Amino acid sequence: MTARLPVFPLGTVLFPGLVLPLHIFEERYRALVRHLVGLPEGAAREFGVVAIQAGWEVAPAGPPGRSGPAGGDVTLHEVGCTAELRQVTELADGGFDIVTVGRRRFRIAEVDDAAAPYLTAEVEWLPEPTGTDEVADLLAARVISVFRQYLGLVRPDPQEISEQLPEDPTVLSHLVAATAALTVDDRQRLLAIDDTAGRLRAELRLLNREAALLREVRAVPVPLSELAGPPAPN
Repeated sequence: MTARLPVFPLGTVLFPGLVLPLHIFEERYRALVRHLVGLPEGAAREFGVVAIQAGWEVAPAGPPGRSGPAGGDVTLHEVGCTAELRQVTELADGGFDIVTVGRRRFRIAEVDDAAAPYLTAEVEWLPEPTGTDEVADLLAARVISVFRQYLGLVRPDPQEISEQLPEDPTVLSHLVAATAALTVDDRQRLLAIDDTAGRLRAELRLLNREAALLREVRAVPVPLSELAGPPAPN
């Protein structure tokens, strides 16, 4: 099943269930927000967030009164996630502060940069797991354990890691992918994995990798700030 969506290229990856606040200042995306707000009551107010593979989020300056819809030469990743508009605050300068929540994943079939001031795309909805998956349940328990160890390395205050992590394996997989200190490419690969068990397996590898790197950094015998500066005079 396919659909046509407005598309918002960003330098980040959105996952289902995660909150994404945005400050909207470019005219093409102001037009997008006005379009969504003007939809009939009950209509889905959502747009596609897709991570940029190459190029820039902000459109370069063009002829007066015209802003290029694609922001120049922008290459997008193939898989994205819709953002559902939850809160809109209009600003005095005509911009908006909005709050969105990730909803469902999709794969881009075709991008159109001429149909609207902003990009639109024909997208294919990607499947989400339903029902019980015993393998995913077992992997989720391991991911929770390793993720807590990882948080203990990045957050010195133990109280900061006492929060309850979701037990649902799919929700957990999206939370870990969005909150661990991963690269955009790492996050993009996780978003593109269709099955929860596969995503959790990948996250175990990534969390173990990141934890090992953090332990190495902590093993440095002098503060990193000292290593970065000139040697002290004798």
